[in-house]
Amino acid sequence: MSKVTRWLRNILIFFFTSTILSVVILKYIPVYITPLMLIRAVEQMIDGKSPRISHHWVPLEDISHNLPQAVMASEDNLFLKHSGFDLEQIQKAQIEAQEGKRQRGASTISQQTARNVFLWQKRSWLRKGLEAYFTFLIEAIWGKERIMEVYLNSIEMGKGIYGADAVAHYNFNTTPDRLTKDQCAYIAVSLPNPLERDSAHPTAKMRRMHNTVLKRMKQIDQFPKEACAK
Repeated sequence: MSKVTRWLRNILIFFFTSTILSVVILKYIPVYITPLMLIRAVEQMIDGKSPRISHHWVPLEDISHNLPQAVMASEDNLFLKHSGFDLEQIQKAQIEAQEGKRQRGASTISQQTARNVFLWQKRSWLRKGLEAYFTFLIEAIWGKERIMEVYLNSIEMGKGIYGADAVAHYNFNTTPDRLTKDQCAYIAVSLPNPLERDSAHPTAKMRRMHNTVLKRMKQIDQFPKEACAK
């Protein structure tokens, strides 16, 4: 075996061992910081502002069951059924891109979680490949409930605001378990562009989208069922 071959073999062993181990560890401990939080903090400092990271981890049972319903209705209505990828939406996005239409996201909640926790936001083929890899890992190791818990705690929900606890406190002056169905729907419609869409001060377009989300929420199975039975 040549030195180059051994070098490549060792790199691959290190990569797979470290990434799988990190996913296993984060199945059991809270995600306190993400690459996006650090990137945004650096961007704020470059703009001459004080870095702001408002984030506090809370378990899924301490988050209103309306919020998982709302984000599934808005972002990924097949979350409970797919294995990490919505192939139909991916195909539609590819067709629209080929036709020169405005590019839209087709990422599932699982893909967004993998990207938020392990990767960077700028699009590239490398990131897409790693995103698929980490999505496969968290689907296999974490399961749906943990993925949703991490997603609701790590997703960007405003300028310097990350997760359900922070958005409940700063935007609605409440706790995450007391978020109403209306508030959760407004949070959900802000997620595609949380730096421009303020869930606390919705525009007319956001109000229309909010009504659509409320209707879709009725068509989605409640999740997690244990929390909804309380």
